[in-house]
Amino acid sequence: MYLTREEEKMLKGEMGYAKQVAMEILVALGEIYGAEKMVPIRSAQVSGVSYKNLGEAGVEWLEELSRDGRVEVYTTLNPAGMDIERWREMGVSREFAEQQIRIINAYTKMGIHPTLTCTPYLAGNKPSLGDHIAWAESSAVVYVNSVIGARTNREGGPSALASALTGRTPYYGLHITENRAYSIKINVPDLKDEYDFALLGYVSGKLSKEKIPLFSGIGSANQVELKALGAALASTGGTAMFHIEGLTPEYMLPPLDRVEEIDLEERDLKNAAEELNDDTEPDLIFIGCPHASLEELIMIMQRLRGRIVKKEMWVCVSRSIKELAEQLGVYQKLEELGVKIVSDTCPIVAPITSLGVKSIATNSAKGVWYSRNINKVKIKIARLTDLIEEAVQ
Repeated sequence: MYLTREEEKMLKGEMGYAKQVAMEILVALGEIYGAEKMVPIRSAQVSGVSYKNLGEAGVEWLEELSRDGRVEVYTTLNPAGMDIERWREMGVSREFAEQQIRIINAYTKMGIHPTLTCTPYLAGNKPSLGDHIAWAESSAVVYVNSVIGARTNREGGPSALASALTGRTPYYGLHITENRAYSIKINVPDLKDEYDFALLGYVSGKLSKEKIPLFSGIGSANQVELKALGAALASTGGTAMFHIEGLTPEYMLPPLDRVEEIDLEERDLKNAAEELNDDTEPDLIFIGCPHASLEELIMIMQRLRGRIVKKEMWVCVSRSIKELAEQLGVYQKLEELGVKIVSDTCPIVAPITSLGVKSIATNSAKGVWYSRNINKVKIKIARLTDLIEEAVQ
């Protein structure tokens, strides 16, 4: 793989320990995938933030890198294992909180913005069409590739951090135009809301696997719906991108191979909903997987119609969205009604089982998928309207 003089200096350790480690990671990755060179990136999104996932060894590695490591591009962080202000209310132990703060401090020392969100495009990290970037977090990757048209592979936490520290990523995969074309076409039934889009993503991920799908038959889609679709698609499938006929910026890229075509029907979505339901009474209702937008907070407030929430209900958001909601009075109103606005984290990466949560309900297919397969809790998926009615009973 060709390296510039500056990249060679990084690899030899002439620009510090952290950059050397980072370049070693990227060169190894590039050689595995046959990359001919590195390309400069505009931004990075780093995962591997929750202490639940990293453990003590992960904390020590990050602190070692932070001694001389500084990022070269605008870089944001994935959710942590707790709300950094309301962790006591969440029932998180002091020991866990102290370790989590160590992680955030190490990243911050490297110059990374502690946005602590899986929706960086709602928190200031929004690239442009055609930009090369290096993002981890599967739902953010599929959104930014598909809806915005920036270019990133599905990075892991270490490779995204390595790219942030060097300002580069290996040139392979979805950084190359022809690799972004679709190879499976999915004809879609009528979709009503983000719940249907989430179920579509869940089903389509299983069907497309590693292939990039083109969805046909979707007349319109808003940001909330596209976010739900991509998150579910990336959960059950291995792809990092989709196209929607007439809507997404690169849907007209000509396919390279013979295209497989699949017709989905409404019953396929209903079957998916049944598969994702354990017929459980939830301990926790949560919205915001991926993190909710201001639009979703307003939608929840409107549908509550002033009624008090009786069950434990979290809406997970980035801190920037929470602050905006505070300025508009939306945050205060929801809290008055009993909704807990949780920043910086979500029930997937927070230690919810140690907090006594044994079952959850959400409108997110990604949320139920990971709650079942990672946290091993009972799950229920339902429309937002039905979740709100259950919360106020």
